[in-house]
Amino acid sequence: MQTLAPVQAKEREVFMDVLRGFAILGIFIANLNGFSWYREGLPASGPYLLPEADRSMSFLHHMFIEGKFYSIFSLLFGWGIALQFKRAAANGINALPTVRRRLLFMLLLGAAHLLIWPGDIVFFYGLLAFLLLPLRKFSNKVLLITGVILVLSPILLYWLKMTWPVLNYPSKLLINTGIKVDGAIMNIKSEEEFLGLMKTGSWFDQLKMNISGFFFRYQYLIFVSRVPKVLGMFLIGYVLGRSDFYKNIAQHRKLVYAIIIAGLLIGLPANYFLARQMQDHMGDYFGLKMNGWYQTIAYALGVAPLALAYVGLFMLSFQTVVGKKILAVFAPAGKMAFSNYIMQSLIGNYVFLGAGLGYMWKVGPVYYTIFGVLVFIGQIIISTAWLKYFNYGPVEWLWRSATYKKWQPMKKRKDGQER
Repeated sequence: MQTLAPVQAKEREVFMDVLRGFAILGIFIANLNGFSWYREGLPASGPYLLPEADRSMSFLHHMFIEGKFYSIFSLLFGWGIALQFKRAAANGINALPTVRRRLLFMLLLGAAHLLIWPGDIVFFYGLLAFLLLPLRKFSNKVLLITGVILVLSPILLYWLKMTWPVLNYPSKLLINTGIKVDGAIMNIKSEEEFLGLMKTGSWFDQLKMNISGFFFRYQYLIFVSRVPKVLGMFLIGYVLGRSDFYKNIAQHRKLVYAIIIAGLLIGLPANYFLARQMQDHMGDYFGLKMNGWYQTIAYALGVAPLALAYVGLFMLSFQTVVGKKILAVFAPAGKMAFSNYIMQSLIGNYVFLGAGLGYMWKVGPVYYTIFGVLVFIGQIIISTAWLKYFNYGPVEWLWRSATYKKWQPMKKRKDGQER
């Protein structure tokens, strides 16, 4: 019986690497708010805190970054799975066992990453991908409609939790479990003790606290209805991949323009309102107040459309000679996206936590945005140099080898091919 073989370098969708590289840049900048522990209104002061400028930059993050880049990454994830199945079907191969094994090892790698950074998305994506597998059998039309409904569903889900607070019980259960785990492992009895240990604790202390961090992370993901948002984008991405939308982009140019225009016309006003709500009424959101419902509506109407507009703009730009040359800069970082994502977590921990350089609470959005861009430029340089000699990033190589149950050729031959 034939098995699904690894995708060769020449088959790789360069555009997907470009888009993936762009996505991990945005994800890193968004995550730096968590790494730095920046909170508007903190009494702290210093050369890397600029109250007025930081507030303006935070507004721009909410408007142009918040949610858009994990949405793009979710789209790409569904797209990539579709390509695996499509390629296997063309060769008469059953891809399902290989894809399941790939997702299983993705869960293991994500679990390891959770011990480094509780904000991990890899484990979460691996879990949700198992929901995608049975849904893939439906038609493209059904998947698109279902995807849109899922993306919009948090509006209803938030209203239901407002009306019947008991529906928020799973989220409360997880947060209470996290508090108990903190107490059992670290003897932490308050948020002040937790923050103090983040500031002064050793790396081993950080590791132990990240165990309870899993419960706090998934409490948050459930509260904000991240499950339907991500699964919805998985389905839309799966349709993109299965329909060969990008390969036939010349036939779909008008549709791409329509997506861009609609995404901007709907997304920009909705995200402006979202940014205002996130800056001034986040307490209402987590308190299940009416302002929180308005924020949920703005998020549902604004985030995915603007993310799709970004994707459409990249698609059209990549069709031009100049655009392809400029955007190709992102490709090496995107091809090593998993390795770069882990590297970002290690850098973020080292720079901001007390066990490292200790810049926690000391850096605001202006400076951590600059820092994020500089780190990403460094990752582009490192990735470009690495891929001159190796076929994959180190984490990608490990994941790929585990998936296909065979050590994959790491070094490139002199002719630039795999060996």
